[in-house]
Amino acid sequence: MNRRDPATKLFTQADLIDRHGPTRTHVLAFTNGCFDVLHAGHIVCLFEASKLGDQLVVAVNSNASMRMLDKGPDRPIVDEADRVHVVAALESVDAVCLFEEETPLRLIEALQPDVLVKGADYRREDLPGADVVEARGGRVVLIPLVEGQSTRDLVGRIKGERP
Repeated sequence: MNRRDPATKLFTQADLIDRHGPTRTHVLAFTNGCFDVLHAGHIVCLFEASKLGDQLVVAVNSNASMRMLDKGPDRPIVDEADRVHVVAALESVDAVCLFEEETPLRLIEALQPDVLVKGADYRREDLPGADVVEARGGRVVLIPLVEGQSTRDLVGRIKGERP
């Protein structure tokens, strides 16, 4: 079996745009997230997202970006360098980069993905970049959630706050 070293999947935004930007010849699926504590819901979403294109690019919120989202005073739990390596280690993921902003809108505008993918806890009209993707003839796909799988719930269980 041909296995890829996760380090070969890590890109700066500039290198990612060079490789997977609008001049590409492959169908590009794109998703983003914090991936602070990776769980089965993430794995299912990323696997399903990978089936929607020839290549799957994942943009991971930086530590500073996560703080902008106000995920809580103890977040991130896992440092950004570790989070990108864990996501890159997944077979379904082809490329990973960090983004510093609150949303990946600028990266989506630069990459012009063919498919924008998020979990169904989002609404299409609330997704940064949905209009950009659809304006090019691309599509937005919301992946059904895995019941009982969320980082918030998992962190709550670890802290003994939730059953």
